[in-house]
Order: sequence, then C-alpha cells, then structure tokens
Amino acid sequence: MTTNEYVCHTPDETFELGENIAATLTGGEAILLFGGLGAGKTLLTKGILHGLGYDVDEVTSPSFTLVNLYDTGRFHVYHIDLWRLDGGQDIAAAVGLDEIFDDDSAVVIIEWAERLGSYVFPHDTLNVTINGDGDAPRCVTLETKS
Repeated sequence: MTTNEYVCHTPDETFELGENIAATLTGGEAILLFGGLGAGKTLLTKGILHGLGYDVDEVTSPSFTLVNLYDTGRFHVYHIDLWRLDGGQDIAAAVGLDEIFDDDSAVVIIEWAERLGSYVFPHDTLNVTINGDGDAPRCVTLETKS
C-alpha cells in the first residue's frame, strides 16, 4: 500500500492531479472517490478523462443515470455515482459492478464509494479522499491498494 498527499489550492490543480492519475493507469483499476458535496470528485474525474484524451465537455456527473460510460480509445471508463443509492440495497448489483469488472481493461471511477460497504474489488484500487469545500484548498490523499 502506498499513500501520497497533495494540496490543491485551485480547481485547476485538482484537474491537473486527475491528469497525473490518468498517466499512471494501465487498465483494470478502480478509482474510489471519497469526499463531501462540492469537494471536487467530478472535477478530478474530468481531469482523469482529459488525461486519457477524452473531451471533458462530454463528462457529466452520473448522479441520475448512476453510470456513464466513456470510450477514451485506450480504455472504457465507467464513471459511477452512488450518491442517490442507500446502504439498504445491494449497491454493487444495482450498478452492475460485477459485469463491469468482466472487462479486465476497463477503468472504473466511483464517486461516493463508501456506500459500497465491504465490496471486494478484483483488481488494484486507488482510494482518493478529498477534504475541503467552497473556496478552501483541498487536501487530497491517494492510497493505492493491490
């Protein structure tokens, strides 16, 4: 397990951190995003997708659709938002997580990942915790788990 901490003073720095994360991806990873409303989870996701060559104007929060699929040419990226789901249901089944992981080269980005509970991921995970909101700097912790 590897842990790194960053301070993002501006939204641009949060976006750039996402681009840097994209440069490390090889396929098969799950990126689990933790942080309150307005912390920058979707902005970080846009940075990751931009780093993979995807048009960020096409990236939206999947709050109502639950899952957005982006084909970057390099990977299928599944962007999942669990905000609207509660812990009383099988959240992994509700979003088809097991089927998504059938694609071994897909990259999965999950906002509000704490709602998954004890789900066991089949590949490496990157836990991203973002603390801060409003105009305050963001403290971002990246924790890689194999």
